[in-house]
Amino acid sequence: MEQLYNQIQVYLNMEEEISFEEFSDFYQKVIDRLGEKNDSFAEDDIWKGLFITENIMSNARARAQETKNAQMKKKYKKMAQRTELWAKNLLSRLYQLGYKDEEINERFEQMLAEEPNQSLK
Repeated sequence: MEQLYNQIQVYLNMEEEISFEEFSDFYQKVIDRLGEKNDSFAEDDIWKGLFITENIMSNARARAQETKNAQMKKKYKKMAQRTELWAKNLLSRLYQLGYKDEEINERFEQMLAEEPNQSLK
């Protein structure tokens, strides 16, 4: 999850929006990784997975609202729905670990403030 987390940090710090193709490729990498390794995630991976899925979900929803192309709107909505399911799954795992909403929100704020890994720039 570390590499995907670093990549989302790069995207979040970019001035311009990435193309649909790049967005879709990143989304698919995340979904594949979650499907393959979700059960064996350490706590840090759960945090990073939740952060990534929440950001993809939010971005996909925004893109779905902005686009006039019906086919693209449908694709973005599907991405948002799938990442929302994963976000809910990961969030429930944090609750099981004893975290409260306030702690989760605080950690998210810290994650949003982080800079991308220098080696990826």
